[in-house]
Amino acid sequence: MKKLFVGCLLFISACQTSTPTLAPETSFFPTSTPLPTLAPTQGQPASPTPEATQTFEPSPTALPRFFTNEFDSSLAGWVILQAGNDSVPAVNTANSSLLLQLDSPFTWLYALYGPEEYDDVQIDTKFQNMAGTPASAGLICRYDDEQGWFEFNVSTDGTYNILYGKWLSVGVAEYLPVKDGGASPLIQPSGAAQTIGLLCEGNILTLYVNETVLRRVDVERFGLADGKVGMTASSYENVPIVVAFDWVKVESPSP
Repeated sequence: MKKLFVGCLLFISACQTSTPTLAPETSFFPTSTPLPTLAPTQGQPASPTPEATQTFEPSPTALPRFFTNEFDSSLAGWVILQAGNDSVPAVNTANSSLLLQLDSPFTWLYALYGPEEYDDVQIDTKFQNMAGTPASAGLICRYDDEQGWFEFNVSTDGTYNILYGKWLSVGVAEYLPVKDGGASPLIQPSGAAQTIGLLCEGNILTLYVNETVLRRVDVERFGLADGKVGMTASSYENVPIVVAFDWVKVESPSP
C-alpha cells in the first residue's frame, strides 16, 4: 500500500537524526507506575533523544472509563506523544481548553487517554485552530503501541482523511491512507470552532463533522480490534500551529 507523502517526510527526517529503534518490549504506557497527571512542558530544554512520555505525577483518584473532559482542571490520565520531531512539545491548558502547539514543520502531536482501552467506542471533541495554516486536527481510536491506530483528520483547507498510523521507531511514524476523503462543505474554515466525532464500532469507522455523518469506512483489513483513544494536531510547512480543544467526550456507542 502506498505511504502518505507526509509520512515519508517524517521517516527521512528521523533517519537523519539517528532516532533509536523501538524495542519490542517498550511501551509508551508503563503498567507498573501510577496513573499519570501531565506536568507542564513549556520552558523545558529539548532532550537529544525523543522520550515516549513527558513528566508525570501520580493521580490521587481512580480515573473514569467514559467521561466528558472540559479541561478546566487536571489532565490526569493523558499522555503526550510526538512524531516527526524530537523537541519537547508545548502542551498547556488555558481558558478551559487543551492547547497543542507545534513549533516545527511536519510534526504530529498526540494526546492519548492512557488508563483505558476500548473496542467499540465513540469519541467527540470541539476544537478551534488558533494560529497557523495549513494545519489539521483529529481524533484517534484503537491505538496500540505495536499494532498501530486509526486517526480521522480535518484540515484548515476543508479536506479530511482517515489514516492508519504505526510506529517505525520512537518518534517516527508511518502513515497509510485508509481513505482520502477530499473536501467537504461540513468542515469550517480555519479559525472557526467546530465539532468532530469518530465512532469505532466493529469493522466500521463512522466520521462526524458538526454532528452530521460525513461517511462510513470499512477497516476490517487492518485487524485493529481495540486500543486507546485521543486527539491529534498536525503541522505542515508553516509554524507555529496552535489547536485548542474545548472539550472531549468518550462514551459507549448507542445501542
